[in-house]
Amino acid sequence: MTKVLHIFGLIIFCFLLFTSCDCDDDTDELKATAIIVSKNDSGLVGNVVFSETDGIVTMVANVFYDGSGHKAIHIHEKGDCSAADGTSAGGHWNPTNVSHGAWGSDSFHIGDIGNIVVGRNGHGSIERKTDLWCIGCDDETKNILGKAIIIHEGPDDFSSQPSGAAGPRIGCGEILKN
Repeated sequence: MTKVLHIFGLIIFCFLLFTSCDCDDDTDELKATAIIVSKNDSGLVGNVVFSETDGIVTMVANVFYDGSGHKAIHIHEKGDCSAADGTSAGGHWNPTNVSHGAWGSDSFHIGDIGNIVVGRNGHGSIERKTDLWCIGCDDETKNILGKAIIIHEGPDDFSSQPSGAAGPRIGCGEILKN
């Protein structure tokens, strides 16, 4: 069953990857993508697609993983996924130096995306829309390019400082402009 789930996940992942390209050259939409690779031998794969139109960034994340449940997802400060455990991506991206918290609460890092719920079928997704991010702008407190998406083994508790006590990093992908 596990092998079938991995194959199914890879097929869906490839479909999402190849269909995330909007090849219409007449649009003013900016795009960026993070291809999520497994860390800590987790087997997790996925992608995160960002698009920006009129100052609003939409993020859609899709992951495939054998372990169901809530998995924290964050933007981390460095787009470096070279370490086997994902630690090369650094800590949470927190350019405004505020406390960790839940997305949209009174206090949260702008890299605090939330939790992806991975179902028994192995698929999880989450979407966010915000003007707190930008793709390639000059504002370093908003620019997501060159950062990393990290998926953690456990859920974000939205209160433990500085990172939500979400456990080991099981997926990592650098955010790159399309």
